[in-house]
Amino acid sequence: MLKAEKITRRFGDLAVLKGVDLTVKTGEMVSIVGSSGAGKSTLLHILGSLDHPDSGTIELDNQSILSLSAKKLAAFRNKNIGFIFQFHHLLPEFDALENVSIPGWIAGNQKTMIKDRAIQLLTSLGLKDRIYHKPQQMSGGEQQRVAVARALINQPKIVFADEPTGNLDSKNARELHQVFVELNQNTGTSFLIVTHNLELAALSGRTLHMKDGLMVPE
Repeated sequence: MLKAEKITRRFGDLAVLKGVDLTVKTGEMVSIVGSSGAGKSTLLHILGSLDHPDSGTIELDNQSILSLSAKKLAAFRNKNIGFIFQFHHLLPEFDALENVSIPGWIAGNQKTMIKDRAIQLLTSLGLKDRIYHKPQQMSGGEQQRVAVARALINQPKIVFADEPTGNLDSKNARELHQVFVELNQNTGTSFLIVTHNLELAALSGRTLHMKDGLMVPE
């Protein structure tokens, strides 16, 4: 479903990615682990079309994403890809329901349908009583669950998560780990997760290891 070949990326004289190959099958949950500076986040951003490689190819659902115009790529990304970051990046002026709904509004989906789906997602994530709360009225774990719901609102084929539990305490991190597993099993959505948390990585179906800009054997 996701296939990347020979991905390279340099920042000045620093070669961050040195020809990375990676595949993620439909419905698969894959984690990438490695030390800081290994290139994990850079790779994730490139695979999610938030950055552009210096060379290489990326196909998602048989679509070569590097060949798309900026406008078509933005529309493709909004429809097919969900993102979860270490920091939730919720908009403080909007409540949970509105934050989750924004990608659906951007996609031009019918507002009533988006509202119903957002409420369903928030409820399934244990946030039934937080639907109309703004971020500052919620705990860190609750805010990150809102971010998870936002990533899923357009029913993406794959979710990219960059250190999704890195800003949470151990209890909330473990709870969010289980959320990912249940979502993957119940929805069939693929997950590619960059993490330093070996407990989260162990819950994935497959764990990849990066070192010095390359995938390496465990």
